[in-house]
Amino acid sequence: MHIIRRRAWEVTERQVTPEHVVLNRRSLLAGATAMTILPSVFARADVPVTDFKPGRPVTEEKYATTYNNYYEFNDTKTVWRDAQALKQRPWTIRLDGMLKQPRTVGIDDLLKQVSLEERIYRHRCVEAWAMTVPWTGFPLAQLLKLAEPLGSAKYVVFETAQDKVMSGLDAPFYPWPYVEGVTIDEASNDLAFISTGMYGKPLPPQNGGPIRVTLPWKYGFKSAKAIVKITFTDKRPSTFWESLGPSEYGFWANVNPAISHPRWSQASERLLGSDERVPTQIFNGYGEQVAALYADRKNEKLFM
Repeated sequence: MHIIRRRAWEVTERQVTPEHVVLNRRSLLAGATAMTILPSVFARADVPVTDFKPGRPVTEEKYATTYNNYYEFNDTKTVWRDAQALKQRPWTIRLDGMLKQPRTVGIDDLLKQVSLEERIYRHRCVEAWAMTVPWTGFPLAQLLKLAEPLGSAKYVVFETAQDKVMSGLDAPFYPWPYVEGVTIDEASNDLAFISTGMYGKPLPPQNGGPIRVTLPWKYGFKSAKAIVKITFTDKRPSTFWESLGPSEYGFWANVNPAISHPRWSQASERLLGSDERVPTQIFNGYGEQVAALYADRKNEKLFM
């Protein structure tokens, strides 16, 4: 049984989610199978969610799950069709590098060791589109505690699966595997999240299932999908998009409306579903929670 301990800044799902979304999720859960893994607590309306009220409706599931980037499969936005070929079980994650004891853990064994919760986060793509999603998962800080990194570890590096069903891996100009990383202090921040579900169901393959990172204050490419390895190191990693286009994609990739991508403005974003354009917010609106992480890093290119 998972006991919910509400933190002072949390609000209830009902306060931030349109009622029709809540009711729809409940009906979806009613038909879920044992493979969902999600505890019954997620069928309740008082599940704690993110501290920052999204300020916009939750994106309809049909848009969030059918408009995706996943270059391991292909470079179209309808990649969800091809992604269904990726099997979600069995699935293991290798924990290695600067740890007390490197090891491999199965995803279901990992989920038994953490406290699942749901958080509604805005998601901002570097391509200037956005969505608002109810993610299920657990704080990345819980994984750090389980992994037991050495005090000398400074970075957490995520590696995405390379599966035979991923036809995009045949593209020779991409620096596979897909690698992303954050600092230990970023990974320890309360907003940093490991997602294993969305909309009250297991995370679909096109959205990074069965397990992905969710970093709501950064551009979406920082949130590695289909994780198979997590490495702890004292060296800053050379990440996928940074290696491919260092003039366009940097290591930090924090959202900033004032810093344009070399090929387009980041001042506004298009909401999936409505196509409404709204102003982009610094740190995607999560500055209160994360700005202090960068107070001593002002000489870095923090926003691209």
